[in-house]
This record gives sequence, C-alpha cells and structure tokens, in this order.
Amino acid sequence: MQAKKMQQLIHRALVDAKGQDIRVLDVRKVAGFTDYMVIASGTSSRHVATLAEKVVDKLRARGLKPIGLEGKEFGEWVLIDFGDVVTHVMHPQTRDFYNLEKLWAEIQPEAPARPSARAKTKKGPRKKSRSQTPRRKPRR
Repeated sequence: MQAKKMQQLIHRALVDAKGQDIRVLDVRKVAGFTDYMVIASGTSSRHVATLAEKVVDKLRARGLKPIGLEGKEFGEWVLIDFGDVVTHVMHPQTRDFYNLEKLWAEIQPEAPARPSARAKTKKGPRKKSRSQTPRRKPRR
C-alpha cells in the first residue's frame, strides 16, 4: 500500500475514534525512516489506548500489521510504526511537552558542503614531516 493511502486510513481511523488535534506531517525530505508522521491526542489514558487500537484494527483489516507498537500499556504516548507512516497518539500534556510538530518543522535538510573558492586555489603551509623536524638532544 502506498504511504499516502496508509496515512489517509490512519487519519480516518483517528477521526472515527474521536481523536483530537490530528496532524499529518510530511517528513520525506528530512527523515529517511518514514514518509509521514501522524500525531493525535486523546482525552485520557484509556482514550489514547483506544485510538491506537482503532488505528491498528483499521490497517489490519487491509492486511497490514504494525512493525512496532509501544506504550499502549501506559496510555501516555503510544507509538505505532507502519514503516512508511509512524503514528504518535498522546495525552495533550505529553504532546505539549515533547512538541513533535515544532521539532520536525524546524529541521531542514542540510545542503552538501562545497569547498570554498579559496580552498581550491590556495593551499595552506605544509606541515613538516617528523624526519624534517630537528631532533632535540636527550637530557642527562
């Protein structure tokens, strides 16, 4: 299944289960481990766990199993990894504390380093090799 379709199914499952403040982040340009991150909040630990269950159930109905599922037993922050889409379901306080949306919005892909024009035209002084440095006389 394509990542975009998977992300849409996850979003739909969260909406159907009354997830709050659902955000989808396209991280293809900045992350090599996933294409999309879906972030949602639940109103209680039980609601967070139920939201995670609904996401897993909806994708299992399409023949997809999560690669990883962590945090469901605690209900503060549940991470569901489907490879191309990673879903975070959290308590609002936990979400505010970690602020994943801001973290991923601030990350910019680095441009490859290019040598400067000066580095191409002028080389610095060469270091003397050990054989060229004068040796000291040993102390007695």
